[in-house]
Amino acid sequence: MADHGARRLVLCVIGTRPEAIKMAPVVRALGVRPGLRPIVLKTGQHDGAVDEILETFGIEADFDLGFLSRRAALERAVRELSDSIAGVLAAVRPGVVLVQGDTTSALAGAWASRRRGVLLGHVEAGLRSGNLRAPFPEEANRVVIAQLAALHFAPTAEARENLLREGIEPASIWLTGNTVIDALRAVSDRLDQRGESCQTERRTILVTAHRRDSWGAPLERICRAVAEIHDRYPDVEIRWPLHPNPCVAETVTRALGALARVRLTGPLPYLAFVAAMKQAALILTDSGGIQEEAPALGKPVLVLREETERPEVLALGVARLVGRDPERIVHEVSRLLEDESAYARMARGGSPYGDGQAAQRIARISQARLDGRDGFSAAVQARITPRTA
Repeated sequence: MADHGARRLVLCVIGTRPEAIKMAPVVRALGVRPGLRPIVLKTGQHDGAVDEILETFGIEADFDLGFLSRRAALERAVRELSDSIAGVLAAVRPGVVLVQGDTTSALAGAWASRRRGVLLGHVEAGLRSGNLRAPFPEEANRVVIAQLAALHFAPTAEARENLLREGIEPASIWLTGNTVIDALRAVSDRLDQRGESCQTERRTILVTAHRRDSWGAPLERICRAVAEIHDRYPDVEIRWPLHPNPCVAETVTRALGALARVRLTGPLPYLAFVAAMKQAALILTDSGGIQEEAPALGKPVLVLREETERPEVLALGVARLVGRDPERIVHEVSRLLEDESAYARMARGGSPYGDGQAAQRIARISQARLDGRDGFSAAVQARITPRTA
């Protein structure tokens, strides 16, 4: 593939569904810039779920590593994926590799880039919970990728400060906003045009929980809280799209499957999931991406974790940490269902994650590096810095 002009290729590594959502706007932004060509490498970490997202945004993968079938232990998975990605880099010879977030695929892509001496850009750089064990391995992955990357695309000023505290060169950090807002706005507008964003008759609570540190006893406690909410509020319906991992699906189905107003489904396509967020009264989640998306839609978020690498939503007052203690979860849900003023304060909307132009900024900066320029002048950088919504 070297005949495409290696200096103008940008390899985008995509492993999981959240990565696909956040990288899709970047791929599209790269594709419309003259002289650039995005190359999409799908690791297979979430396989079919990634295919659905790419199709939603009209993107086709150039490479599929089929990682899902390997089901290797974490350390082996990183090593094997890194070897496979390094092989693609040797064949394609891109000028820049972009990885997103904190997944196994992102870490493997970062290692492969370092091994092959390819310039690495990190989309959504600088998020920190401050605890290497929570979430694990995501927090450790973020820290390692930061040491390997040459271009750091920070979604917020706080993320930028985190990188500076770790000794990252200031000139390599770009405040871009978060590409999830780009994706969300595009899909939300499409739903509005179709008239698919109307509210449901019942108050709906949308629940998601899938993180490794939620498995087992923590997830069982979350289920106990959901069951109590179901019994306490007969006018409330609970909707829970289940992660396909048996550690999640079997636990939740066993605990809640018999309850009349708990709707357990498989994973929803992205369009349907955004519609579900827009229809929900409030959202319970351990997901990082939903902490970013829901406030932009004016939906209160109760975070089923003890720490978050997205403190901006807490400071804005549109999300609250509730952990996995059933009593605490029920108390906070009850407060929002029963206290109109408390609900209004959290549902006022707003997002600290930018103006929906993050992908355009990332594409422009990547092209500047491919063109042999270090970046924009301070004046230009000030002009493109995102505004919060």
